[in-house]
Amino acid sequence: MNAMNFISQRLQMIKPSPSIAANDLVNKLRAEGKDIINFTIGEPDFDTPEHIMQAAIEAMRKGDTHYTNAAGTVAVRQAISQKLKRDNQLDYSINEIVCGSGGKPLIFHAFAATLDVQDEVIIHAPYWVSYPDLATLNDATPVVIEGRQDNGFKLTAKDLAPAITEKTRWVVLNYPNNPTGAVYSKQELEALAELLRKHPHVLIMLDEIYEFFVYDDHQHISLAQIAPDLKDRILIINGASKGYAMTGWRIGYAAGPEWLIKAMTKLISQTTTCPSSVSQAAAVAAFVGDQQPIYDMLEIYKTRRQRVVDLLQQISGFDFEPPQGAFYVFAHVAGLIGKTTPQGQVIQSDADVVEYLLREGGVATVSGQAYGMSPFIRLSFASSIEVIEEGCQRIKNAVAKLA
Repeated sequence: MNAMNFISQRLQMIKPSPSIAANDLVNKLRAEGKDIINFTIGEPDFDTPEHIMQAAIEAMRKGDTHYTNAAGTVAVRQAISQKLKRDNQLDYSINEIVCGSGGKPLIFHAFAATLDVQDEVIIHAPYWVSYPDLATLNDATPVVIEGRQDNGFKLTAKDLAPAITEKTRWVVLNYPNNPTGAVYSKQELEALAELLRKHPHVLIMLDEIYEFFVYDDHQHISLAQIAPDLKDRILIINGASKGYAMTGWRIGYAAGPEWLIKAMTKLISQTTTCPSSVSQAAAVAAFVGDQQPIYDMLEIYKTRRQRVVDLLQQISGFDFEPPQGAFYVFAHVAGLIGKTTPQGQVIQSDADVVEYLLREGGVATVSGQAYGMSPFIRLSFASSIEVIEEGCQRIKNAVAKLA
């Protein structure tokens, strides 16, 4: 029996998440007894703050273990509304907010609610791995604009303008960016907003999941704050995963026009039903409770960022600018292409670099191909200083063996 005969054409058109696949490979190799440093996963290595866990325990003890409203409890949507006001100076009512089982399902639901065959979704490369596949899965065409390293991989109005057509349904903007760490200034956002005003048929998705982690003199500013006149076309995607170290709790949220939130909620009612009731109770404590843990994590990330930058800059063949936000380095590795491994293999791509570092150095990274640009590799520094130092030393040793 050919199992593929039973798999839909739609599903056959997409790939498994490359970053999840890379992390799964790390777990497999470790289970086999191999010593692997994991720079693949975009996940805080911190435990969820204690006051958030206590809120979950109290919710369970009170019997908060049942179905909730498909859009999320009133309490969690009120908490999200307060958070948006406090951190982003944005006013959203609870009818303009939906809580979901992570940010990724909410992106899927937003696309499913709005996309038809031949619609186009503009995505700027390097991009988070799931955007193109989620568009494809909903019968749309991803239109990829390739970014430039010389401007910090930021989407400009000049690059965006020719990509917009009558078929464009969404423009996706992710910042602080995964994988580059790019953060947009007020002036850069104003230029994009000016262009988008000319195209009222285009919706704008703002993925702001890394908003709390910005470095040096950079700050996160939401396009929705810069351009309030575009609010009826903007959908903000965010969640508890990164800022509150709650990846496993699976809580994301979207804020946008009520018609779109209502449509997404309808889809949730027929798919995931609602987010976890216990996770929602924990998220209330996260969004409106003590915010100090965020700033504590940020200080640690600042130290880690500086250390990984210092160490990687010493390695021949790695070319990158220090990330402005998030917790990744996106390094250009063209300097390693054409070199020969001790086994006699000529490195021909960033995928070869990733394979070599894993085999020779025991360090797992992700190729730039997964993010729509080569030859680059992404390294996460959401690890302890000790792990960062060991991993970078292994990379340095492995690169030194290339001829």
